[in-house]
Amino acid sequence: MVAILEAKDKQFLLDGNGLQIISGAIHYFRIVPEYWEDRLLKLKACGFNTVETYIPWNLHEPRENVFHFDGFADVERFIRIAGDLGLYVIVRPSPYICAEWEFGGLPAWLLQYPEMRLRCMDPAFLTKVDRYYDTLIPRLTPLLSTNGGPILAMQIENEYGSYGNDTAYLTYLRDGLVRRGVDVLLFTSDGPEDGMLQGGTLPGTLATVNFGSKPEEAFDKFRQYRSEEPLVCMEYWNGWFDHWLKPHHTRDAGDVADVFDRMLRAGASVNFYMFHGGTNFGFYNGANFQERYEATITSYDYDSPLSECGDITEKYKAVRSVIADYFGILVEDFPEWPAPIAKKRYGRIALTEKADLLERLPLLSEPVKRVAPEPMEKLGQDYGFIVYSTHVSGPRTGEKLQLQEVHDRAQVFLDGVYQGTVERWDSRPLPLDIPAGGAKLDILVENMGRVNYGPKLKDYKGITEGVRLNNQFLFDWTIYPLPLDNTASIPFGSAPKENDGNEVNDRPAFYRGEFTVKEKGDTFVRLDGWSKGVVWINGFNLGRYWEKGPQRTLYLPAPLLREGSNEIIVLELHHTEKAVIELTDTSDLG
Repeated sequence: MVAILEAKDKQFLLDGNGLQIISGAIHYFRIVPEYWEDRLLKLKACGFNTVETYIPWNLHEPRENVFHFDGFADVERFIRIAGDLGLYVIVRPSPYICAEWEFGGLPAWLLQYPEMRLRCMDPAFLTKVDRYYDTLIPRLTPLLSTNGGPILAMQIENEYGSYGNDTAYLTYLRDGLVRRGVDVLLFTSDGPEDGMLQGGTLPGTLATVNFGSKPEEAFDKFRQYRSEEPLVCMEYWNGWFDHWLKPHHTRDAGDVADVFDRMLRAGASVNFYMFHGGTNFGFYNGANFQERYEATITSYDYDSPLSECGDITEKYKAVRSVIADYFGILVEDFPEWPAPIAKKRYGRIALTEKADLLERLPLLSEPVKRVAPEPMEKLGQDYGFIVYSTHVSGPRTGEKLQLQEVHDRAQVFLDGVYQGTVERWDSRPLPLDIPAGGAKLDILVENMGRVNYGPKLKDYKGITEGVRLNNQFLFDWTIYPLPLDNTASIPFGSAPKENDGNEVNDRPAFYRGEFTVKEKGDTFVRLDGWSKGVVWINGFNLGRYWEKGPQRTLYLPAPLLREGSNEIIVLELHHTEKAVIELTDTSDLG
């Protein structure tokens, strides 16, 4: 059935009838596909009529001109499930999405073009966007409400007024969507500030605003620019995301419900950002840079109405009560939510095999020779780690090693012995003494996630400017890219049964173990006694852990497990007191 959403006389009309949109953000790419229906059913059971999702370019075009639309990337299936459940869909397919997602959704391979200007009328950038949209948009047009699908509206670009003021660029994107057959309502979304609304909106295109509190002030500012359009909070920040080294964010359910109620009674349509946050699996977490670089953690729980593992929270119940009261519906008349997904405790698992990363480098990576250190992107690498190796002459005493603009975290080894760590947010020189005859210098750099918001969006990874001893630049490097996108080739040997003193050596190493599952359920990986690293289950990258927190467990959804034997691999960058992990039934986000 064809349906047309219009913005008219300060309200939305769907086929001529008034519609107040109650929407929640659920990102298909942060949830295992087996759980998409569960999360969408819980959205509907809360009284919502719409789901909103971004579409991250880097997920769908991970290599230039190589496109993925299956598994986690099957956005068409996600939208169809929502439609089959009776939900409308809002799609935000901007080239840029922010979303605390790696590089704001932009693909890392764009950085192979150093002269390219992002998010503006740069022809080089627009050529890449056009090719992507020529593949993406035809997949979405059959799902538009004008073609009988559930998509009611589509965003042109994301919070553009927080970044630039190139209205010709916004016009180009809008016209490109129309030219490709997008005939549903188009919109922009920005913060409720003068500069943002001036730089990020287009005449004749619906504008919306994003905020977490003080709705009256936000809508008053909006009304100064758009007097006849519907009031829309396109991102109601009812929770917040977490950075490593910072406390876990929470927000009172009563406060969230109160602000929501005030928006509804003002006649506004609302999209909860987030309704269900999910997880930054793999290396897809983003980062922010205000005073300093801050990487987002693996969990994207966001303190939302549905927890990271899909459980209903007090916030969920408070929000549902507001909807019931506002629309005059009895809570017991809402759709029933699905039964909770079982949580399982599989206990402690010994990791009995080990592979020293630096020892096995030649088996893990194809080295390249360069005069000076090069960032990942110039070597065609997107995520993971990179090792820079060279020989330094000696003797030298009291020297200071300076890594110029290291992005993001480097561990330094001299003849295989750990010397210290240099972090982007603490890049003080590292004292080094070089013995007579010289020494081999190895520098392992972790890409902790590219900046996803603000002026420092162009975020090259690795050593980006050079390495010095005192004022002397070091040249002649062997570089080992380690994207770690496949764990099958890691050359494991047996690990010592007792503590092997690895915590003294502080050398990065892979650990491997197996465990048996009789009945699958959601579980959580605890790494007490481990320092920092990455976890894979059956070859799937669950994400990063770090003893400095706030996050203490990694969410492991049941569909990633197998009945019978399962493999776990941990890359530990520093040391572990004991090569044992625990699979517990309780989440701990700090």
